[in-house]
Amino acid sequence: MKKALILVDLQNDFMPGGSLAVDNADEVIPVANRVQQHFKYVIATQDWHPEDHSSFAKNHKGSFPGEFIHQAGLSQMLWPVHCVQNTKGAEFVKSLKLDHIIQVFRKGTHPEMDSYSGFFENDHQKETGLAEFLKELQITELYIMGVATDYCVKYTVLDACKLGFKTYLIEDGCRALNVNPEDGRLAISEMKTVGVEIIQSDEVEEEVD
Repeated sequence: MKKALILVDLQNDFMPGGSLAVDNADEVIPVANRVQQHFKYVIATQDWHPEDHSSFAKNHKGSFPGEFIHQAGLSQMLWPVHCVQNTKGAEFVKSLKLDHIIQVFRKGTHPEMDSYSGFFENDHQKETGLAEFLKELQITELYIMGVATDYCVKYTVLDACKLGFKTYLIEDGCRALNVNPEDGRLAISEMKTVGVEIIQSDEVEEEVD
């Protein structure tokens, strides 16, 4: 069975000091660097928004981050401006080793539709190309880590399961945004209910090698 590692959104804007900072997100970078050496196939996702993206609160007069709007038949949470295409905030963290990454899949590129999952836009109508890429490589098992546990990691993991991949979450390689205090914990519980195996990074060598 072929295995791949997916690194979710390890970008400057999600790190401490970034415009949409996830607490202690910088702590997952050493984990990512360490576990990459155990995989032949390492893939990264990258949030890559146009400046006029509909998920940015500033693009809706009188609206603020944390509010919800209804757009394209979906409820969309509004966020601070983050990961705008070709800005420093959208770049991968400088300390992240990139030499093992064979492909990057950008998401959130459509101005009117967000994309939490690395596989689909939020309406599940348009794919990013990640699933097809993995199937071409005959990958059957995915190990996923990154930020944020309760958003892009969770939806990437859930879609991986729906698409038939045996899926592992590297828990110590994730950090949660926790808009609500229990969001990270609840996300992990939700992932467990669909059959995701929760492991720690020190178990990866044992599982993969």
